Amino acid sequence: MANETANAETLRGLLASKKAAVGVIGLGYVGLPLALAAHRAGFAVIGFDIDRHKVELINNGGSPMHTLPAGRVAEARARGRFHATADFSEIAKVNALAICVPTPLSRHREPDLTFIEKTGEAIAPHLKRGQLVVLESTTYPGTTKDVLKPILEKSGLKAGEDFFLAYSPEREDPGNPDFETSTIPRVVGGDDPTTTGLAATLYGQIVNKVVPVASTATAEAVKLTENIFRAVNIALVNELKQIYGRMGINVWDVIDAAKTKPFGFMPFYPGPGLGGHCIPIDPFYLTWKAREYNVPTRFIELAGEVNAAAPRAVIEALIEALSLRHRKSLAGAKVLLLGMAYKKNVDDMRESPSLTILEMLEARGAAVEYYDPHIPVIPMTREHAPLAGRASIAWTREAVSGFDAALICTDHDAVEYGELAEWVPLVVDTRNAMRNVRGRDHIVLA
Repeated sequence: MANETANAETLRGLLASKKAAVGVIGLGYVGLPLALAAHRAGFAVIGFDIDRHKVELINNGGSPMHTLPAGRVAEARARGRFHATADFSEIAKVNALAICVPTPLSRHREPDLTFIEKTGEAIAPHLKRGQLVVLESTTYPGTTKDVLKPILEKSGLKAGEDFFLAYSPEREDPGNPDFETSTIPRVVGGDDPTTTGLAATLYGQIVNKVVPVASTATAEAVKLTENIFRAVNIALVNELKQIYGRMGINVWDVIDAAKTKPFGFMPFYPGPGLGGHCIPIDPFYLTWKAREYNVPTRFIELAGEVNAAAPRAVIEALIEALSLRHRKSLAGAKVLLLGMAYKKNVDDMRESPSLTILEMLEARGAAVEYYDPHIPVIPMTREHAPLAGRASIAWTREAVSGFDAALICTDHDAVEYGELAEWVPLVVDTRNAMRNVRGRDHIVLA
């Protein structure tokens, strides 16, 4: 107990005075913004990543993502006390360590904790007394305590005495200009009250507001609840879109009017399917864990079914529009897919429904090309490997006007939608991107 008190007091003093060094493992859409925010707050920061190309890019002042300007990385490098490395032995140099690695689903739609487990195994040999380790990766309740903690304790050190273990769910929203890491409140839950206090001290130096909760499991549940809430409500508006569409009612007009009510309503919008790392994946982490307690998750699973069916509904709308308006079948039609990113104005393709839609269109005989100003070439993905290397067409009248139809999957601001309406005889719009374009008689909402 004496060692615990001494270790905690020493670490608290280092965190409060910003004399601590902070490490961030995983320099992607979550980890790199956190590393830069911690550095801007006054901490010395070491970023860790197994991708040596990314490490070299960051150390040269570059950014591996469109949504984070290279200037911010270059500024941090110029100020000093910030660097990236693939050498995990440097973990011994930091006082606090945040784990920001992916938590995907397996092919059987079950949690894949491989990245967390391997990261824990990489940390353990270099773990030292008095360090704080915080998991940020989205996962099911119990992961920090039941999976990560035993791996770290293989070091011979004990959580709560020799080192401190907490969970703080990431809340990044890439491409959202209204929020950044420092302005988004942070939930923190520790393995014990002392650790919760230490984690609150760390994040309290980096973000404007910290929300302590009772445990790591509570904090893990907070993140899942946030994203399940979104998934369920998106499923609802996707279903309403189908109903109102058959009635000749524009669902976007309905939502825009409904959101004028100052209480009791929160707007969500339909689309061609769910994308990004969080919403398509997180609900399944809870449904999987719920089986252990013999608790059905029918509501969550139904939302998943509705959202998973969205790409097929979009294709059916395209087929109907081609047939009724142009007497043309999908087989043999030339289709331009607008947007490979999962949401507007980002270069992030994680779980993008556009990938699924592209494959489904080609399976039905369509000749498909895509345009995305943020994704010039489709990178390698686990689920859609055959699409890797496909390149975006150029945005010119000559290149675009040869298509029978355009299908808008992502409503990037950089696209000239007036030109699209002029150049293509049929536009199927899943994002209401064409709402301000004149001459809408050849535009179909889907």
